[in-house]
Amino acid sequence: MRIILLGGPGSGKGTQAKMLVEKLGIPQISTGDIFRAALKEGTPMGLKAKTYMDKGELVPDDVVIGVVQERLSKPDLDKGYMLDGFPRTLGQAKALDKMLESQGKSINHAVLVDVPDEELVKRLSGRRTCRNSACGAMFHVMFNPPKADGVCDICGSELYQRDDDNEKTIRERLAVYNNQTAPLIQYYADKDLLRKVQGVGPIEEIFGRIEKAIL
Repeated sequence: MRIILLGGPGSGKGTQAKMLVEKLGIPQISTGDIFRAALKEGTPMGLKAKTYMDKGELVPDDVVIGVVQERLSKPDLDKGYMLDGFPRTLGQAKALDKMLESQGKSINHAVLVDVPDEELVKRLSGRRTCRNSACGAMFHVMFNPPKADGVCDICGSELYQRDDDNEKTIRERLAVYNNQTAPLIQYYADKDLLRKVQGVGPIEEIFGRIEKAIL
């Protein structure tokens, strides 16, 4: 089974991905993992990507697609896999289809863990991090609050809100995500591959919805 997992920052798709991989017995492939492996192995596309990364530039679509193609041709993926973080754009989705077509394969499901933006803002802006770098414990004002407000349970240091967890930054990230992903969602819906799952509720319940949608 070949699955694409979609979901905004804070949607909990990372947690669901781990559970899904365990249930189905297929590898999870994230773009970050692919790039790290390609750089380590020194593959042609990995080295090409490195030239952009060393300059602090965004890796262009054709190189990203090339790195993914190298990974998808490996024999350990013959039984299927779950893609997390790829495709990110419509161009990448179309390239993936061509890539799979050349292998006589196709995507079975595009699972969207759907969470309203306001809920995502609430989840992400509530995170608090221990200021003691040696500890680095994470808390959440709603879901995992510290015993004493603003104080780390573990080492007693001050808790703070990271810059990327403030509401303005979160809304900007969500706007970028929504702009990128909206065409993808429509693309897979038109192909009758989109499985939209409500991402609000207990973790096990959300996982049950995903299972029902794809199994």
